[in-house]
Amino acid sequence: MPVQLSSLKLPISALSAGFEYLKRNPAELVFVAKHAAGLRAAVPMDLLRWLLARVPTGKNGLSDVVIGHNPPALTFESTVSLMGAKVRAGAHLRIEEVRMGGDELRLVVRLSDVRLEPLGPPDSPLAAMLKSPMLDLSKPANLLNFMPKRPPALVEAKDDRVVLDLMKTKLGKNRRLKQILSVVSPLVEIRDLRAEDDHLVVEWRPRAEGVTTAVAALRSEVLS
Repeated sequence: MPVQLSSLKLPISALSAGFEYLKRNPAELVFVAKHAAGLRAAVPMDLLRWLLARVPTGKNGLSDVVIGHNPPALTFESTVSLMGAKVRAGAHLRIEEVRMGGDELRLVVRLSDVRLEPLGPPDSPLAAMLKSPMLDLSKPANLLNFMPKRPPALVEAKDDRVVLDLMKTKLGKNRRLKQILSVVSPLVEIRDLRAEDDHLVVEWRPRAEGVTTAVAALRSEVLS
């Protein structure tokens, strides 16, 4: 099957951006190598920012996204649409658990320091609602249960805890991703995922007992 040139644009631009990043940050290789020696993967947040800048958003999607860190949590800010008006939303996100398999990519997230600031008139109904003492932002996950259209990835939301399964989004239709997860997940356990020095650090451990399962999954994919 011929390779479409359009399908190569993102990988080529990613490689180019990666080389430019390393030229500007030569110490990055040392930082990554140090973590790799301790079975940790260090992903620069600039990579996440670069990818987010290339994700298409709809008319009511996220805009002006800012990703930062307040170790061990990630910080996230964005302009969102709420009740037909624009709101600046922000929060600290601590990823407590990652579970992955051929049919799931589940994240358990704790939310804190949630902020909702209306960008419209200060005397609007939305501004009044956001200032109401009845709006308990110390338990922000509860608010997700009142959304008129529940996001497909949302599995559970209670108090400050949110459970997401990314395979319930369009990612779940990606056959290649499902193949990779079915082979990798028996071999690797994600122990921790945290922010550190403008990096997302993923601590992992090998699972020798999963070799048989991984080989079976690989054989199944090869023969299918």
